[in-house]
Amino acid sequence: MSATATAAELVTEKVVTFAKVGKPAPDFDLPSTKNMETLAENVKLSDYKGKWLVLLFYPLDFTFVCPTELTAFSDRIEELNGIGAEVLGISTDSVHSHRAWVKTPRDKNGIEGLAYPLASDVGGRLAAKYNILVEESNIALRGLFIINPEGVLQYSVVHDLNIGRSVDETLRVLQGLQTGGLCAADWTPGQENLKV
Repeated sequence: MSATATAAELVTEKVVTFAKVGKPAPDFDLPSTKNMETLAENVKLSDYKGKWLVLLFYPLDFTFVCPTELTAFSDRIEELNGIGAEVLGISTDSVHSHRAWVKTPRDKNGIEGLAYPLASDVGGRLAAKYNILVEESNIALRGLFIINPEGVLQYSVVHDLNIGRSVDETLRVLQGLQTGGLCAADWTPGQENLKV
């Protein structure tokens, strides 16, 4: 196989496997912190069948903006669970790094008490499928993706590394998606959908 053919195949593979809103979300089976003691329990997309899933890709453990985001979502997990949603954090760090970070107190830049698992995408393959992998440093941009109970990607927002995401906006979008109707700009839960 020539180098040109290999490059063409890679481009074709990327086009086919990129996540797209309105299409089935890329499948995954990743090491995780679901079992903090053994780290032997992987997390899969199929684990969330029948539930809404918020995927939170973040750059690295033990950084500065990341713990503020992850703990903000953790602190409001009851609200998210209350509307049928689960959260999964993902970075290219190892599960061992994840576990160390989860065991580190919050006042020491840790995320102790995190209420949802973290998954390890060490090679960046899943981040690449979501088109958020920074290849030179093998880290993910801040990508937030909402997947519906049938496994279809419904929402995608990507931030640069220095901007954190909003739990309020995520809740608003989730509830808007759950109405199944048309939501006007600045729609808030409790408002009617647009009539057509």
